[in-house]
Amino acid sequence: MRAGHAEKVLFLVDRIALREQALGAFKEHMPNEPRWPNVGEKLVAKDRRIYVATYPTMLNIVRDEVQHLSPHFFDFIVVDESHRSIYNTYGEVLDYFKTLTLGLTATPTDIIDHNTFQLFHCEDGLPTFAYTFEEAVNHEPPYLCSFQVMKVQTRFQIEGISKRTISLEDQKTLILQGKDVEEINFEGTQLEKQVINSGTNTLIVREFMEECIKDGGGVLPGKTIFFCSSKAHARRIEEIFDRLYPQHHGELAKVLVSDDPRVYGKGGLLDQFTNNEMPRIAISVDMLDTGIDVREIVNLVFAKPVYSYTKFWQMIGRGTRLLETSKPKPWCTEKDVFLVIDCWDNFEYFKLQPKGKELKAQLPLPVRLVGLRLDKIEKAIACGHVDIAEREVAKLRHQVAGLPMASVVVKEAAPVLARLAEENFWISLTPQKLEFLRAEIKPLFRTVSEVDFKAMRFERDLLEYSLAVLSEEKEQAATLKEAIVEQIGELPLSVPFVKQEEALIRASQSSHYWAKAGEDQFDELVARLGPLMKFRETMTGPGPVHLDLTDELHRKEMVEFGPQHEAVSITRYREMVETLIAELTEQNPVLQKIKAGETVSAEEANALAELLHEEHPHITEDLLRQAYKNRKARFIQFIRHILGIEALQSFPDQVGAAFDQFIRAHNTLGSRQLEFLDLLRNFIIEREKVEKKDLINAPFTVIHPQGIRGVFGPAEINEILLLTERLAA
Repeated sequence: MRAGHAEKVLFLVDRIALREQALGAFKEHMPNEPRWPNVGEKLVAKDRRIYVATYPTMLNIVRDEVQHLSPHFFDFIVVDESHRSIYNTYGEVLDYFKTLTLGLTATPTDIIDHNTFQLFHCEDGLPTFAYTFEEAVNHEPPYLCSFQVMKVQTRFQIEGISKRTISLEDQKTLILQGKDVEEINFEGTQLEKQVINSGTNTLIVREFMEECIKDGGGVLPGKTIFFCSSKAHARRIEEIFDRLYPQHHGELAKVLVSDDPRVYGKGGLLDQFTNNEMPRIAISVDMLDTGIDVREIVNLVFAKPVYSYTKFWQMIGRGTRLLETSKPKPWCTEKDVFLVIDCWDNFEYFKLQPKGKELKAQLPLPVRLVGLRLDKIEKAIACGHVDIAEREVAKLRHQVAGLPMASVVVKEAAPVLARLAEENFWISLTPQKLEFLRAEIKPLFRTVSEVDFKAMRFERDLLEYSLAVLSEEKEQAATLKEAIVEQIGELPLSVPFVKQEEALIRASQSSHYWAKAGEDQFDELVARLGPLMKFRETMTGPGPVHLDLTDELHRKEMVEFGPQHEAVSITRYREMVETLIAELTEQNPVLQKIKAGETVSAEEANALAELLHEEHPHITEDLLRQAYKNRKARFIQFIRHILGIEALQSFPDQVGAAFDQFIRAHNTLGSRQLEFLDLLRNFIIEREKVEKKDLINAPFTVIHPQGIRGVFGPAEINEILLLTERLAA
């Protein structure tokens, strides 16, 4: 714009949330350039300089005779997140405008039907310009923030849910509920699909609250995105946050999904998450996976497996933004790293399969439907069923007549479509004509978007079935028929529109109906039941099994070491240290003395520490304390523990045992007092020590405005202070 090369610029996005974000950014950086749309504007204005639109909005404008824009209306188009939605139907927007186009993405793809490089006329794998994540992090000053990874997995995730893994206490509860424990047998991969266990989700939430990066106060989590597998899963996670942390009155965590109108606009949930202190946690299903730019995000929780490499790194990207130091927000004043808590071993999956799950090229549903119809016409002609061929030709011609004529793709195909307008073309469909229809006409159906896709899927299934019957493929026909009958059986008769077709619904579920069914019946099913498919019950079968079993932590791993801050799991680090010490014990006299139970001098201990550090620069007292979760033990104590001479209790275990003993000794404590002690225990584990004044300030004032004074009497307060002093010693 400054150089005079562009007067009108279009910035294309694929979601309303990203449109609002982009409009905000243009307002901030180019406040004097007129933008479209302003609040409440529906019709496109032609006197602005910056236009921000979603693909569906711009596609409607391109096809609208009233709002029509010239192909040269824009001088420059920027396609945000260009790895996503600009294929098939929405590709028409870029086909229509004849101008310079710039695609932005952190994860370009080269999949056949989603090839970002091809779309922008680049050689596969060679973008016009690339700037790597490593360059951005290592630049002085950095442009992006690096991350640490913590792997958290529960026993049920690793070992599944069965009699072998369910605790005896839970087994007793299940028996009292009349459930057969022997019949409960699920793989860990079936969690949140075939089986839902609230205990697993509860454990993940608790571990997050313990391990997450907190705000300056050290109690509340910093801004966080929880990535969930479904809306129902997201709601369950939200309920757990509300139940476990009622002091936040349901404001700590909120579900943000794209079809919830409360998410958008000024004061909406996304605006609150971005600009307000609460909510701290956005629980997302796809909506916040890409594009969303909240600089204060310091935690990402993968509460689901991810199989797309592109999507996975887009999700990681949500945490990479640096803070704007000129406008610090009180709940996040500094950020030099963010934390990824991976509950489904996603990093391991992408280490083994760097490209993720193999994606196949996908044809849009309208294109597949036309392809099947052409296959059926060809088969009917070959089998001498002229009547069936004519019937399908009539349907195909009706589909061609329904193509969106305002589409630029369809307009450009006018000479091709003109051939179909000649009646002679349809009189005898030769193999050459069928090939012409497949090559030239079938691809045009990618422009079809304003249709009932659920009805179209039902029509496709019936078309596939009738083709299998025509081809005498009995096994395939039986399988397809079963699926169709199942779909019809899921139509809810409680809906008045569905109830009107009850007779046909019941008839079409019998074997007798299908034994006599022909083309007339197939057409009747499409015409009468197809439009009802939108009412279909979404849950098939009895639905997932709901359980409330206590899960336990199986693995929690993260440690950093070395000059480059290389990260390995705690398990691997311990193995490395223990293997080295076992090897050195055979010839090192100091290690041999320790193994024999003899005392070693301070000089000998220092010499051993230096030797181990020389052998492996990552063996330090600080890292041993992290790996063995003991913040007090000295170097020789770790060696004695590794050699099996002395059992070393972790600091959290020491604190937990001391509190358990205190609670047993005071067996008349009330629920509020127990809640206070639980908060105090976590506070000490987090901070290592507690001062007297802490106990009358936040977070303890959440339980009572006067803190400890409002919960315990003077004698009990003195006992608690003695306990905290002993643990801090």
